[in-house]
Amino acid sequence: MTIIATPSLADLTVGDVVAEGTFPLTRDSLVHYAGASGDFNPIHYRDDVAVSVGLPGVLAHGMLTMGFAVQPVVDWAGDPGRIVDYQVRFTRPVLVPADGEAVVTVVAKVGALDTDAGVARIDLTVSSGEVTVLGKAQARVRLV
Repeated sequence: MTIIATPSLADLTVGDVVAEGTFPLTRDSLVHYAGASGDFNPIHYRDDVAVSVGLPGVLAHGMLTMGFAVQPVVDWAGDPGRIVDYQVRFTRPVLVPADGEAVVTVVAKVGALDTDAGVARIDLTVSSGEVTVLGKAQARVRLV
């Protein structure tokens, strides 16, 4: 077992990349998430329904994308309780093809340091393909 030391605020600089992650999504992933979340809206698994309401195709659940986005930060922080605030703006959907997968990519950088409060603001760049899917995605992490 590898023990990762808790990150220290003193060791961080604005602009540091602290975590990255990639998360593949398939239609099966969406069905599993629907079962766990109770969100069985057919736009998340049926092309005909998605298209009939004006969407380009089946979309990943927004909350699933939001959860993927913060996971690298949680792993880096070492304790989900260190995340004291997390906010995103949904800017574009993650389209999941019938065959193959969509990949959500996350890069987490230090955006600001509040040494008085012991908190780092971590800015997340979240994309699928060449498209940013979450805007103003930020987590505030309490560190020592």
